[in-house]
Amino acid sequence: MTTELNHLDATAIAELIRTGQVSSAEVVQAHLDRIEAVDSKTNAIVTLADGALDAARKADQALASGAEVGPLHGVPFTSKDSFDTAGVATQRGSPIFAGRVPDTDATAVARMKDAGAILLAKTNLPEFSYWIESDNLLTGRTNNPWDLDRSSGGSSGGESAAIAAGMSPIGLGSDLSISLRGPAADTGIMAFKATHGRVPMTGIWPREPRRDWHAGPMARSIRDLKLAYGLLAGPDGFDGYSDVPRDVDVGLGEAPDRPVRVGWLVDSGLGPVDPEVAATVRAAADALSQTGAQVDEVTIPALERDNPLDLWTREHRMEMKPPVREVTAGHEDQMFLYSKTLLDLPDLTVADYVDTDEGRERLRDGFTDYFQRYDLLLLPVTTFPAHAHGISEMKVDGQTVSAFHVSSTTVPFNLTGLPALSMRFGTNGDGMPIGVQLVANWHAESTILHLAALLESMSPVRDLHPAI
Repeated sequence: MTTELNHLDATAIAELIRTGQVSSAEVVQAHLDRIEAVDSKTNAIVTLADGALDAARKADQALASGAEVGPLHGVPFTSKDSFDTAGVATQRGSPIFAGRVPDTDATAVARMKDAGAILLAKTNLPEFSYWIESDNLLTGRTNNPWDLDRSSGGSSGGESAAIAAGMSPIGLGSDLSISLRGPAADTGIMAFKATHGRVPMTGIWPREPRRDWHAGPMARSIRDLKLAYGLLAGPDGFDGYSDVPRDVDVGLGEAPDRPVRVGWLVDSGLGPVDPEVAATVRAAADALSQTGAQVDEVTIPALERDNPLDLWTREHRMEMKPPVREVTAGHEDQMFLYSKTLLDLPDLTVADYVDTDEGRERLRDGFTDYFQRYDLLLLPVTTFPAHAHGISEMKVDGQTVSAFHVSSTTVPFNLTGLPALSMRFGTNGDGMPIGVQLVANWHAESTILHLAALLESMSPVRDLHPAI
């Protein structure tokens, strides 16, 4: 039963606990045992939460007493180490914050606990959540459970590796340019970045520039993402960007009364894409056409006019430097490579910054036009599958690109705040997962979740687990 528990999704585990087929204590112990067995290889877990087993026993007692319980009662979860967790270290991937223990939970953590979930552990990340690989001076580098010589992505790479390797059924990550969706694609799990502001960023660091940061769930199934999104979404009274009630949804719902209109692309100005990634997107488009959806290959002129990755890179050169400079002042010897690189970049002129911001607005206008004609956009999550550790550049479809090119297909939806979901739909010749990305209109989360569930039911790679 232990082996089975480590590969079930959170919804199934919750049902087993609720019906008395397994205890919460057994579930938590199974995941602690799995951490002990495999985390020396992956280095996904940075801190175990004291008291998880005691909390599980109390959950079992509450259930036995007939108490009303939440939808994740007794189910363990993990959280990226940028989320504050009351009484459990939150060190942000930096020696500067070593041993830091918050007094309160981040809103997202508190909402998971309110649903009955039990915090099991914190997971690894790059320093300050700022890179495409999860590595830092404090807790080291996370390895991909499908191939330990490859990255599990960043910045939620510890979380993605923990879930993929069976150490956690569900967890929390954050996303500035790629950091939920890319790691999910690298490790073969799923992640959901809802419309900007849907999930409050309260208690998550860094928050600047908060107009691009998103928080969201990572899991093994679409139904888990849907459940977690329903728990996490909605204003908390602290995050000024989180101002839309959780029940507002302009999507098609779960049973649309007309054919869904899907556009798909693999380039459209976004640069080279690995041929196996492109083939996987085409396969997903073909699968959606079999559901009765209207499926068209599309271009989006706004993506060709303003390169989103270039816009993001220029903008964040200005916006991330102040918070990083502030916390590292006097601790320069404790900074990792990528923070140093960021601070060494020259500042933009005011005119260049304004031009960049206007490019962001043109992107929003372009997607507004697109979603007048289509309900969904299907495209790659990452432009190439999980790469070797520590690379600075690589060849993609015959062209040499920087490693950060991996995020060229995810960045547009941070700049615009559109909801986007990552799910596995293929495997490359090396046996590495390949994901596809589903994007819908602002506040149309139900459209993404509905179509992702359809794709999941037709997936050629369901129930695959790394043999770690």
